[in-house]
Amino acid sequence: MPFPALRCEGRGAELFPIMDKKRILASVVVFLVLVILFYLQYRHWRTFDWHTFWSQTHRIKKLHVLHGIALIYIAYWMRALRWKIFLKPVRPKTSVREMVSPTLVGFTGLALLGRAGEFIRPYLIARRTSLPFSSQLAVWAVERIFDVGAFAFLTVLAIFLPSALPSIPHPEYYTRFREAGFFLIAFVAAMTIAAVVVRRKGDAAALWVEERFSHLSSDVGHRMGQKVREFGLGLNTVHGPVAMLWLTAVSVGMWYLIALAYQEVTHSYGVDSLEIPVSQLLILMGSSMVGSMLQLPAVGGGSQMATIATLSNVFDVPPELAASCGILLWLVTFAAVVPTGLLLAHHERLSLRKLSEESHRTEE
Repeated sequence: MPFPALRCEGRGAELFPIMDKKRILASVVVFLVLVILFYLQYRHWRTFDWHTFWSQTHRIKKLHVLHGIALIYIAYWMRALRWKIFLKPVRPKTSVREMVSPTLVGFTGLALLGRAGEFIRPYLIARRTSLPFSSQLAVWAVERIFDVGAFAFLTVLAIFLPSALPSIPHPEYYTRFREAGFFLIAFVAAMTIAAVVVRRKGDAAALWVEERFSHLSSDVGHRMGQKVREFGLGLNTVHGPVAMLWLTAVSVGMWYLIALAYQEVTHSYGVDSLEIPVSQLLILMGSSMVGSMLQLPAVGGGSQMATIATLSNVFDVPPELAASCGILLWLVTFAAVVPTGLLLAHHERLSLRKLSEESHRTEE
């Protein structure tokens, strides 16, 4: 039975936007890379037992999975709360409830359309609050800093706590994780310094960027300088230390809830190899985020493969169980929003395809 939102605005809106040559080429490259990775994984798992795979999948405790989905939806609510805090200086009467629908529809667009749907959320919020799209695009950029910073905080905490990662099945990986922790600290520190510079001297920083990259193309330099100005505009939404404290607390709490959702899914199998503590699951989350850079619309691919490889190689989970758990984690943490998002889009008569096209056209 098709989802009702697949036919919006009376004529039946297509799920996928019309892709130009660059998007087609990018999708083909991603597809080929995923095929190669799948082939290498298949060679590594020649004894893969499909009967065991289906048996393990059917034995999951569904209540744990439902708990995981509930935690993910609470995390979406917290994203809506965080955006409300960003809007307080210009739209103090905006409620969290008003932000929930654009959040769910936006992440549905991201799940179904891939990167083509990434601007749907700020575009919908701009329309709902009667604010310029550029201002909400700036908020979206600043939101990424809080996401990276919160996840890095939790991950570094897990890496350097004495009782956390040293107990993983392969302690030899711990040295690599510590190096990754130092890299995360340096990366977040660099982002923080850059944000402070842009906040205090945004125009000067934008002019420096324009001059630095003008040799490539005057248009490229101008566009990059404009991005810096927009980013500075987004930083102005952080109105004082109290707002900064709230935004940080919400971001850290949200990512901890996502880690708990991962734990609910892994524990739903009821086997010792997947009784992984939250501190170690942050590594699994990190691998999934890195893998998501190779994603096909509505299908994923990179995220699942990275998760499966980490479960198998780092946590010694059997191949069939790792494959089942990797797919289920993707469904719960990434795809579970789709039914609700499509229903909301249908109720509000929104076309994901048109929203994607309009948001990218306006951004350009």
